[in-house]
Amino acid sequence: MKILKRMTLAAVTGIFFMTGITETHAQSNEEVLQSTENQLKENEKAVEQKEKEKQSINQDVQQIQKELDSLHTVISQNEKELAATEKKIKEAKSMIEKKKKEIVQLQEKVLSRKDIIEERLVALQHDDKSNVVIDTLMNAESFGDLVARMSAVTTLLSADNDILKQHQQDLEQIEKDKKEIDKQEKILESEQVNLEAKEAELEKNVQKQTESLTAMQEKYSAVVSDLQNAADEKASLQSQLATIQQNINAEKEAARLQAEKVAKAKAEQAQAAKEEAARQAELAEAKTEVKTVAKVEKKEEPKEITSTPSKSSTATKPKEEKPAKKPSGKEMYMNSTAYTASCAGCSGKTATGIDLKANPHMKVIAVDPSIIPLGSKVYVEGYGVAIAGDTGGAIKGYKIDVFVPSKSAALSWGRRTVKVTVLN
Repeated sequence: MKILKRMTLAAVTGIFFMTGITETHAQSNEEVLQSTENQLKENEKAVEQKEKEKQSINQDVQQIQKELDSLHTVISQNEKELAATEKKIKEAKSMIEKKKKEIVQLQEKVLSRKDIIEERLVALQHDDKSNVVIDTLMNAESFGDLVARMSAVTTLLSADNDILKQHQQDLEQIEKDKKEIDKQEKILESEQVNLEAKEAELEKNVQKQTESLTAMQEKYSAVVSDLQNAADEKASLQSQLATIQQNINAEKEAARLQAEKVAKAKAEQAQAAKEEAARQAELAEAKTEVKTVAKVEKKEEPKEITSTPSKSSTATKPKEEKPAKKPSGKEMYMNSTAYTASCAGCSGKTATGIDLKANPHMKVIAVDPSIIPLGSKVYVEGYGVAIAGDTGGAIKGYKIDVFVPSKSAALSWGRRTVKVTVLN
């Protein structure tokens, strides 16, 4: 009977201990949940700040783009002006070339007249001009001849004057054309300088605006990248929150079940104490009866007296309940993921030497050996009976990794909280 009491006390104590552990885990997960929620809030603030920064940069980019569009309009206008200036320069160059050719032609005319003029001057030096005219008129044979001679002299004298006059005009035109060429060349030089200055200024403005736009675009790209990272972190935190919440719910359920076990154990202990008290009362009553009978019949053996309590004990002993048809052993709730050997660089060999590639349908799980010893036979909820035959760098504490034959099966398993029963 003392052994029964000790076993009952040990069971109740174990239940209380497991309840305490469950509550401790629940409190720890609550703290992790609060911490993760705080991180999520900070992440959302960071995302909001980055969104504002993105909008601000986007406005700056749009403003620079407007300035570039405006600059391109100015460039287009300047290109028209440059085209007009280049046309003007071309026309001036053409005019200069034309003037140069005209000067050459005049120079050739002047050169061709030079010999004639020199001959006329020599003739006039040897013969007095007036005497030549008089001799020509006096030698006329008739009045008609005189008139003809007078007309010829007049023509000759007029021709000489015209030649001299034209010669003088050509010389003056040559000087005038030279001055015009000098003037046009100066204009050309000025227009060329203006043209080069405008082109340099436009190039400088375009380069400056392009550099500003490039810098803004790089900054914009960096902010977009930060936003994406923040969004990924937010998704990760939300996933962690969901997992933690599942763990908390599972632990609360475990705590509830433990509480029910404690209540049941207390009730069973109370019932056992009650039955023990009844048995002790019956035993005391039986002893009293034995003493009475012994006084009356001294020949009866004591063993017949002690048989009565034994029967009473057998009658009052509670019936044992038949165990349910489910795996029995140490039970615990654990976070689970799935892995496969069909990946690049995977050897397929477990920590205990199992070749998973050669046995793709074998039930194997990776465990933390400090929680579940390697080589243990376990039952995993939703997976079945498996061997704890592998480990992993990320498999620490109450976490397992179940082996599945394909990547699609691993993705289908996802993350879930399962009950694990250690069978041996």
